Order: sequence, then C-alpha cells, then structure tokens
Amino acid sequence: MDAIQNLLTRRSCRKYRPEQIAPEQLDTILQCATYAPTGRGGQSPVILVVQKPEDVHELEVLNATVMGNPDARPFYGAPTVITVFGDFTVPFAEADANLVLGNIVNAAHAVGVDSCYIWRAREVFDSEAGKALMKKWGVPEGMRGCGNVILGYGEPGGIREAIPRKADYIVRA
Repeated sequence: MDAIQNLLTRRSCRKYRPEQIAPEQLDTILQCATYAPTGRGGQSPVILVVQKPEDVHELEVLNATVMGNPDARPFYGAPTVITVFGDFTVPFAEADANLVLGNIVNAAHAVGVDSCYIWRAREVFDSEAGKALMKKWGVPEGMRGCGNVILGYGEPGGIREAIPRKADYIVRA
C-alpha cells in the first residue's frame, strides 16, 4: 500500500472478530515498530506483546478498572494487545514510545490488520497488579507504561468513516 494512502485511510477499530492475527503480520508490525524514530537513536522503548486470551482478559480488566468501570471492555474483543513502555530515565521516553505506537497502528493498517490506540497504560502498570504482570512477563524494571494498541481483524461496523479535518488544524507562520 502506498505510504500516503496508508496514512490517509487508517482508522481505529472498535469491534473485532475473535481469531488471532497471522504471525507473519505480527512480525512485520513489530519490525516496523522497532524502526520508529527515537531520541538520539537510543531505542529506549520496550514492546510487550500479549496474545494469550487469559492474559488479554486480565490486562483488559485492569484497564477497565482504571477507567472506573471494571465491567467495561476497552479492548473491544481484540485478540492481541501491544503495550509500549518507556524508560523514564530518558528525557524523551514518552515521545519515543508514542512514535513506536504510531508505527504500530500504521504498519498494522498496511498489512491488513485493524487497530486502536488505548490509553491508561501508565496507570495500569503503575499499579501493584500491573507491576506484578510486568515482572511475570519479563518487562525490565524501571519501565513505565505509555500506551496500548489493540490488534485484530475488524467486524462490520467496527470502523467509522473519518470525520472532516478541522479548519484551523494547520497554522502557517
């Protein structure tokens, strides 16, 4: 897919089919994520991939609890969750992590996988339960959650049309 067309047509998906994404698609998405620009070329983020249904569920419950509704489904049935962590001893950790997250959603679209950026990673992984999951999954100590991307194949009605861009989005000096 042409890079410009990819950027103009990517949309968030909020309704997923249960089947897992193909391993070769995931590998391509992850490779693209590792090529995101990072401050001083430091490659400070860490990327966590969660695909076991019980782990996705546990992470989703923590995310929903942070948003104040433990019964919510903020991962919309997506079978894969990627969390990007930042090393906050680096001054630009959050910016680095968000560039990685941007590469993930754009690479996913390019290979035919739907995605949605999900907030609250910091609050989830700053909690005691979140820290326990980081330890269980081998995320290095000292890292902090920056954002999540859910991945899967969308169901009909899961993706909305783009809203018009606001008139004052760009200011030219």
